[in-house]
Amino acid sequence: MSDYVIEVKHVDKVYKLFDSNKARVADTLGLTRKKNYKEHYALKDMSFNVKKGECVGLIGTNGSGKSTILKIITGVLSPTHGEVNVDGRISALLELGAGFNQEYTGIENIYLNGTMLGYTKEEIDAKLDDILDFADIGEFVFQPVKTYSSGMFVRLAFAVAINIDPEVLIVDEALSVGDVFFQAKCYKKFEEFKEAGKTILFVSHDLGAISKYCDRAVLINKGDKVAEGTPKDMIDIYKKILVGQEPHLGSKSKFAESLEQEQKPAIDINDTEGAWKSHYQINPNVNEYGDGRANIVDFAVIDDNGNFTNAIVKGSTFTVKSKVHFNTDIENPIFTLTFKTIKGIDVTGTNTMYEKCDVGLCKEGSEYVATFTQRMDMQGGEYLMSISCTGFDGADFVAYNRLYDVMNITVVSTKNTVGYYDMNSVVTVEKVK
Repeated sequence: MSDYVIEVKHVDKVYKLFDSNKARVADTLGLTRKKNYKEHYALKDMSFNVKKGECVGLIGTNGSGKSTILKIITGVLSPTHGEVNVDGRISALLELGAGFNQEYTGIENIYLNGTMLGYTKEEIDAKLDDILDFADIGEFVFQPVKTYSSGMFVRLAFAVAINIDPEVLIVDEALSVGDVFFQAKCYKKFEEFKEAGKTILFVSHDLGAISKYCDRAVLINKGDKVAEGTPKDMIDIYKKILVGQEPHLGSKSKFAESLEQEQKPAIDINDTEGAWKSHYQINPNVNEYGDGRANIVDFAVIDDNGNFTNAIVKGSTFTVKSKVHFNTDIENPIFTLTFKTIKGIDVTGTNTMYEKCDVGLCKEGSEYVATFTQRMDMQGGEYLMSISCTGFDGADFVAYNRLYDVMNITVVSTKNTVGYYDMNSVVTVEKVK
C-alpha cells in the first residue's frame, strides 16, 4: 500500500486553441483531418506526492497551473495524459458555492452539497449544528440563497466545506472570505485540521500563510514544476520568478548550489547594460506626473541578500533605490518613498528632507541615485510603492516627477499584529500572586 494520500504522476493538461468557432465545430464533429488548432499546455509532466498528515503548499504566479492541478485532483477536470491517485475522502474549497442552487434555502443547499460530496443524510444531520454555528447567518438559513448577500453566501459555502470532516482538505485561495472576524474563524478551523493530522493541499498567494502552515511547498511556473522543498527555499526561488529571474534547476544534488548562487548580490549601480526596473512587473496604471525638470529613469527593490525582488520577509532589511536624471540645474531636490495599502491608505514613507540628507546642487545632465535602507516592519500582505523627486522653487513646492503606485510589494510574514505596522513589542508575563 502506498504511503501517499495524493499521487500526481506525469500529468499533462492540454487545451485546443482555435482561431474561430467554425474551426472548433469542424474539429468537434470530425469534419476535418487537418490540425486546425494550437495546443496550449496548462500543465506539462507534472509530478508530486503528498503523504498522510502533510500540509503541502502550491505556489506560483497567476496562470502557472495551480488551480488546474487542483481541479484534476478533485475530479473536476480530467488530465490529457498521466494519472492522479487519491486515497481518502476529499473536501475541496475551490469555487465556494459552485454547487449551490439559488432557488433552494440554505438548509436545502447544505444537504445538496453534502450529498454531492458523498455523505449520507445521517452524516449531514450529525454535522448540521456545527455548520450552522460556523456560518452564523441566523434565520436566513431558511431563506433561498438568492436573497443572500455575497458575504452570507460565502460564509455558508465555507461552513459546509470545512465542517464535513474530510480526510483530505484542498484549499484554493478560500481562507480570506467574509469579514475579518470570519476570516479569523476560518484560519482557526484550518489550524485545527492541521493539528488533527489531516492531509492538506493548500494554494495561496499569501506567502506568509504558506510559510506558517505548510510542511513543504511545490513551486509551479508556466505549467511546469520548478522545484519542491521547504517553504522558505521555495519562496526564495518564487521571489526570483516574480521579478523575471527564472531559475534553471538541475538535479537535486545541484539544488543547494543553485540557491547559494542566487544569494550572491545581483545589483550593481554602475551597471549600465540593463535597467533595474526591467526585473519588475510595473503597474500599467501607474499615476505619473511632474513638470519634467527631472525624471526618474530607474528604480530597484533589493532584499537583504542583494537580490532584485518585490517580496520582502517581515523583519528583514531591504533597500529601495531611485535613479533620477536632471534636465536642468536643481538645488536640493527631495527624493521620496511611500508605501500604501491596495485600498489607497498611506502606511508609511520618508524622504531625503525628513532624513536631513541634503543633496546640494544637481547640475543639468547629471544623475543621482537615492538609497533608502530600512527594516521591514509592515504587516504581511500586499502594498503599493510610490517614489518621486520633488523640491522647492523659492517658496513654491514643485513635483518634478512622481510615480504613484509604480509597483507592488509583498510582505511575507508568519506573525502579524494589529493594524498596518508592528510595534515589535517585547512581552513578558509573570505570576505575582
